Amino acid sequence: MNFQQCRDHCLMQLQSIEDFPFGPDTYVYKVAGKIFAILGEEQGVARVNLKCDPAEALMLRDIFPAVTPGYHMNKQHWNTVLLDGSVPDNEIKRQIENSYQLIVKSLPKVKRPVLSST
Repeated sequence: MNFQQCRDHCLMQLQSIEDFPFGPDTYVYKVAGKIFAILGEEQGVARVNLKCDPAEALMLRDIFPAVTPGYHMNKQHWNTVLLDGSVPDNEIKRQIENSYQLIVKSLPKVKRPVLSST
C-alpha cells in the first residue's frame, strides 16, 4: 500500500475528514472530531499511526517488523505502520478500519448511531 492508497482508504470511512492541525505534511483523519489515523512521509517512506487494542498492538509488532509503537503517540494504544510493502494491503486496510471502529465506539452514544448506520 502506498501513501495515496492509504489516504483513500482513510477517507472511505464513514464521515471521515482530512485535517492538517500539525502542518501541511501531516495528514490527520478524524471522525466526529477524534483522530483515528495520522499519515505522513519521512525520507520517502510513508507511515501511518493507527489506534489499536493494546494486546493486538503487541501481537502486530511481533508479526510485522514494519509495525512499531506509535510515533509521538501513546505507545500502548497506537502503532506506526511503515508503508514499505512488507505489510499486506488487506492487513493495513483492516488496521485502518479497526482504528476507526475503536474511535467510533469511544464516542458518546448520541453520535454513534449516525456513524454506525451502514
